[in-house]
Amino acid sequence: MDATSAAGSAPEPTTPASSPAGAAPESSTPASQRATGRAAVELPRLPAAGALYRRALLGALPGLGGRRAAEVPAVELGVTGVPVDPAHLADYDRVCGFRLADRLPATYLHVLGFPLSLRLMTAAAFPIPLTGVVHVANRITVRRPVRVGETVDFRTYAENLRPHERGRQLDVVLVAAVGGEEVWRGVSTYLGKERTAGGPRRDRGDRPAPPASSAQWRVTPRVGTDYARVSGDHNPIHTSRLSARLFGFPRPIAHGMWSKARCLAALESRLPEAYTVDVSFKLPVPLPSTVAFSASATGTSWDFALHSARDGRPHLVGTVR
Repeated sequence: MDATSAAGSAPEPTTPASSPAGAAPESSTPASQRATGRAAVELPRLPAAGALYRRALLGALPGLGGRRAAEVPAVELGVTGVPVDPAHLADYDRVCGFRLADRLPATYLHVLGFPLSLRLMTAAAFPIPLTGVVHVANRITVRRPVRVGETVDFRTYAENLRPHERGRQLDVVLVAAVGGEEVWRGVSTYLGKERTAGGPRRDRGDRPAPPASSAQWRVTPRVGTDYARVSGDHNPIHTSRLSARLFGFPRPIAHGMWSKARCLAALESRLPEAYTVDVSFKLPVPLPSTVAFSASATGTSWDFALHSARDGRPHLVGTVR
């Protein structure tokens, strides 16, 4: 789940021990940030995601992880003036099925700004370790289209740590602004599995029959490696059979955000200028496999889903409103 391609390879800034959440030296905190109770920390550039993943893997080793905080860190990380690389955008569009255009797909800003969120999530003070974390839901609000040539300011923070039947989950918020105006907001919900679960168990009942599909897509192992390249998410559960097995999957699985992007690409010509797209990730998409896409419209709203074409097992359900 990282974004090295978008982040580049610039070294991370040196961090004094007093900086919150292991972040870069902080600038003065504006009154609007003090009102939230979070300290605002401005980074000089997007972090290098590869180094952050190495930090997370080291932290997973016995004796090196340390104790996790009981609450989300009271910090908001920010970075300004992030440009859009047209070549990288075009590569992303091809991998996810979008048309080549100078308008950014809704999911692209998640990729572009994710190294900032990754910096937050790999800090020692973050309550859920990154290794083994499960991305269970994602909500993106597009307030207006963003185009190549605009530079983007990002900020990120975590909130709403809560119990779940299999552990704890929280929301990581990533906000994009252009010229001081918020243009995009993403909320990713992550589950940290724990042996002692704190939330009530859900009554799953019978699995409903999948809706009739409007398209089927063959998802090959190359989807895992290609999306890892364009997103920078080199988590080996998406590219390595051995690593996938270590985490309980018989073979590699597709990135959840690729699945969301591919569904949005299928609806691309029918999306309004401003909208919210909300998805819940269900069962992983194994690589290779064939998936069935379905969508139905009510006015300008859409309900869509992704299922296994073989047995109807749900992979993703979503709405556009």
